Amino acid sequence: MDFNYPDIISYAVPAFLVLVIIEIITARFTGRGRYEARDSAASLIMGFGSQIAPLLGGLAVIGAVFVAAYEFRLTTIPNTWWAVLLCLVLDDFRYYWFHRISHERRWFWASHVIHHSSQHYNLTTALRQTWTGNILASILFKTPLVFIGFHPAMVAFVGAISLLYQFWIHTELIDRMGPFEWIFNTPSHHRVHHATNPRYLDANYAGILIIWDRMFGTFIPEERSEKPRYGIVKNLGTFNPLVISFHEWIGIAKDVFRAKSLKEVVGYTFGPPGWSPDGSRMTSAMIKERWARIHGENLEPAAKKDAPAVQPAE
Repeated sequence: MDFNYPDIISYAVPAFLVLVIIEIITARFTGRGRYEARDSAASLIMGFGSQIAPLLGGLAVIGAVFVAAYEFRLTTIPNTWWAVLLCLVLDDFRYYWFHRISHERRWFWASHVIHHSSQHYNLTTALRQTWTGNILASILFKTPLVFIGFHPAMVAFVGAISLLYQFWIHTELIDRMGPFEWIFNTPSHHRVHHATNPRYLDANYAGILIIWDRMFGTFIPEERSEKPRYGIVKNLGTFNPLVISFHEWIGIAKDVFRAKSLKEVVGYTFGPPGWSPDGSRMTSAMIKERWARIHGENLEPAAKKDAPAVQPAE
């Protein structure tokens, strides 16, 4: 059974660069979208680093776990078009929950915050990826697909499709897309996800299919009356790739060092980002609830949960 799949990400890199150039030129002439040279350079460096980091041993670890899981698979799923499609849908469902947990639990947020750290929203933002989160994320959230019976090569291939799809939605040039938005993730939906406006927090975790957010109560539409503000609640104020990559891990270490009990250690590490024992720092759920009280708005379903958050407010 042949499981050779093309390396579509490598093939797509030239297209990524061409599309970035087109977006820069279009944004310059239309005024839609913003670029800042240092910010874009930082995103490109982060993207390059995210491709290099797995080669330092992480890729071998992931591969070994996948091979072991496949040896004990529950069944053998054939290499057919319908199997690839099924794997893609299941992987997208997996991605929704992984992405959501990456916002709800600080340990995972420490890696994912990198992607949200830019105050600009353009195609280079899509390339701003973690250097630290791929090993654990892949082992915990992708191994079940292999254990079910999908070949590791197929799982890797559909993951690349998801990554490729999510590139183009990082833009302000594309407005609403009509009925397409009922099923698929779009630039409008993903702009909400990257926004720090209280109205938009804890929303739109989808990879390819927005139906998961609609099903699980985390969908919030982009309002024309409220333009998204990008970044994180407390922006870094630097373009240093090392700070971008490791600042939250350092924050966790500092909090754990001054923790007074095991409960505080667990809270600082695995609680919602922004958790503090005395409530002196705000989670995104707290920020959203305060905003709703002030403005007399009804809370969206995602804000009613205790855990969801965006990041620590130090």
